[in-house]
Amino acid sequence: MRFKSFRNRPPSATRITLIALAAIVAFSSIHAIAQETLYSDYPQKRGKVETLQWNDLPSWLTLSMELRGRTEGQTSFNYTQDGDRIYELTRVYGAVEVRPTSFLTGYLQFIDTHALGLPTHVVASNMRDAFDLRQGYLDLHGRPGGVPVNIFVGRQELKFGSERIIGISDWTNNSRSWDGFDARIGDKNRIDIFSTSVVAVHSTSLDKHGAGLNFHGAYGSITTWIPKVHLSPYVLVHTARGVTSNQGIKGNEIETTFGTEIEGSLPAHFSYEANASLQRGSYSNNSIHAGQNFDKLYYTLAKVPWTPRIGGEFDYATGNNNANANVIATYDQSYPSNHNAFGLVDLFGYANIRQERINLDLRPRKNFTMLFQGGFLNLAQKNDSIYSGSGSVTLKPPTGGFTTTNLGHEFDASAKYVYHNHIVANIGVGHLFPGEVLIDNKHGAAETIGYFSLTYRFRVDKQAETSTIQK
Repeated sequence: MRFKSFRNRPPSATRITLIALAAIVAFSSIHAIAQETLYSDYPQKRGKVETLQWNDLPSWLTLSMELRGRTEGQTSFNYTQDGDRIYELTRVYGAVEVRPTSFLTGYLQFIDTHALGLPTHVVASNMRDAFDLRQGYLDLHGRPGGVPVNIFVGRQELKFGSERIIGISDWTNNSRSWDGFDARIGDKNRIDIFSTSVVAVHSTSLDKHGAGLNFHGAYGSITTWIPKVHLSPYVLVHTARGVTSNQGIKGNEIETTFGTEIEGSLPAHFSYEANASLQRGSYSNNSIHAGQNFDKLYYTLAKVPWTPRIGGEFDYATGNNNANANVIATYDQSYPSNHNAFGLVDLFGYANIRQERINLDLRPRKNFTMLFQGGFLNLAQKNDSIYSGSGSVTLKPPTGGFTTTNLGHEFDASAKYVYHNHIVANIGVGHLFPGEVLIDNKHGAAETIGYFSLTYRFRVDKQAETSTIQK
């Protein structure tokens, strides 16, 4: 169903959420599964996919669906003073998986998303996609020489590690997918070798990628070489034709990103995560010299009620100081899952930015987690732009650059509750206290976001215990 205008039929966000809750609760009493005791870090999902049984279904066929509704309220929508908005984001995934042979699986998934309560002209490209193909691939799998191998060909997800470099951006209504192939070799220690092109969302026509495959890479996952350490080295190559250099010369871009992500546990209830990468290459006649680094250190009070986990975080992505017109130093964030990387307000991307943040996780119950965060946001370079979560320019610097690097401070509080193992409720509020960079350049309206969402996932098999391979 496609909504082209909401002026004649304004939806009630509260009513929609209540209807969704009633519909979801109706399914919640079947096949309970124990809930994992994980913290509320994005982008990990919580809850279980409820397994339903339909005896008339062929054994080689699986049906699945995900339903999500999220009510959001924002002040200063799109940096507009007094531009308060309340709206409902709805998302439906439906999928069919077929297994004609022991070595071949086919998967098709549709997406249907809407932003109810927003005028069409302010609906962002990541909010609405009326009934389209999100995934459609063949999975050829086997164990040559005893080594697990999967080759995915078609439209698919790519998500690795913390998803700060490559992820599907599940928080957005239209989460990301790619066209191309991915060869996955190994199990506990594995490597993904892929050649793809990201799918561009077109809300009123079929989604499609650009001309040719232009995003390639190898992403490793090593879990057994070093005790209690997960190591993920990666090399990524991004290409583009017809770019224009700082001197106005047209040419091609070849950008290579090489780096490593590492996470693990330390003695005395400490844990950590870190990721660092460098970018080198050419942008027409300009050279690329950029990089990023984020580090997280946590301490868990294991014997204290609610199991508090206290963490500190540092994020840095280079910006361009424009000292050398032949060098491009702004970090290209690739395709990350950026939600809550720089606060729940989600105004900033991973380019020309520096952040220090403190986190507090609490787990009052096994199925209930809370997260509190305080972030201090700054530009990496005063002579470069502010970038959005999509990587586009939000605000260019004035002549001579910004007078300060202070973007502002943010406080966020969120919670996640899993009801009967399958219904996931999320609630949160975030507030950005704008700094001098925003205030002095007509973007200084304080921004607050609040949200409440419900998610339910289920699958239907001939026998409930049937297992499948998911991308």
